[in-house]
Amino acid sequence: MKTILGLRRYPLAARVSMFLVALALIAGMVSCGAEPVFDLTITSTAGGSVLWPGEGTFTYYDGTRIGLVAEPEAGYRFGEWTGDDVGTIDDVYDATTAITMDDDYEITANFARVISMVAAGGYHTVGLQADRTVVAVGHDGYDQCSDVEDWMDIIQVAAGSYHTVGVAFNGTVFAVGDNSEDQCEVGGWGNITQVAAGYSHTVGLKSDGKVFAVGDNSEGQCEVGGWGNITQVAAGDHHTVGLRSDGTVVAVGLNTSGQCAVDNDDWTNIKQVAAGQVHTVGLKYDGSMISAGCGTEDHGQCDVAEWWNIKQVAAGSQHTVGLKYTGRCVAQGNNDEGQRAVGGWENIMWIAAGYFHTVGVDADGKVFAVGLDNYGQCTGVETWTLS
Repeated sequence: MKTILGLRRYPLAARVSMFLVALALIAGMVSCGAEPVFDLTITSTAGGSVLWPGEGTFTYYDGTRIGLVAEPEAGYRFGEWTGDDVGTIDDVYDATTAITMDDDYEITANFARVISMVAAGGYHTVGLQADRTVVAVGHDGYDQCSDVEDWMDIIQVAAGSYHTVGVAFNGTVFAVGDNSEDQCEVGGWGNITQVAAGYSHTVGLKSDGKVFAVGDNSEGQCEVGGWGNITQVAAGDHHTVGLRSDGTVVAVGLNTSGQCAVDNDDWTNIKQVAAGQVHTVGLKYDGSMISAGCGTEDHGQCDVAEWWNIKQVAAGSQHTVGLKYTGRCVAQGNNDEGQRAVGGWENIMWIAAGYFHTVGVDADGKVFAVGLDNYGQCTGVETWTLS
């Protein structure tokens, strides 16, 4: 039997030790002389681990209450505890909770990748809070900010020009704001793991690697029905990009500047894609960058070939932002509104780029924003803490 002292090896010990001690005392009183005994088998998905009591199979007396402590890795958040019957778990959505043993149980700690903690739209900014609710500031002419206040259990957000999209933990999708091109008609979607939002279209990635799209299709940006084995999607103003599981890329839609010229041998070993107004950028597994597009709309947003040690990338209308593994940021492209003034940011964990503004979240969940602030899309985030 493991002891409470074993928790000293773990980073969460200080925060949960009193919780576990209390449960252990209760367990000792309840289990003394109790029969029969039951097995508790614990596993976890990618993105985290179960710190207490650990992972594997453990045996406990009938009625014993067992503390459960799960911890996500960097870039992930805890989702929920699942199993054949999790009715005796106090709170399946809490990483630190307890289960009462009255049968054999097999439970799993589920973790979800943090695809976006913040999203930047045309003139608004959206934030995903730790309790899986959503906040938004900026242009609200279509209620793209105010109508997110009632959203619950959200794991990812995206922002288009004048609409906002959110993915719930159960795979359903919400969308509010401008719906002039039916870009918010996502109510029937299910099993979605990620969404992206363009000027007037919305893209959804299913858990099986297939892709949905609704909204403006004047440039063929919604012609994604034949895609498969996709692991990430991005939406530019009028084009859509998909990252395949083999590290190659596909794109459809407006291609006047060559922003869809990504299905070739140069675009391999890609781990993330981002799309702007007329450009597409790809982050490779070695931390280097590749780009396509710009054409006559070249503001230098495609000049990323010299970047290195990049772990995340974001694309605005005419600028590109890269987050280095050091927590510092780099940017190229249009700087007319100061949207590239990110050089002084430190300890950044996530970035997003809107039309003419850039947003970053640091390790403490504090949010920073620079660039055009005509609707408060930058100054309005100064009080946010997304952790």
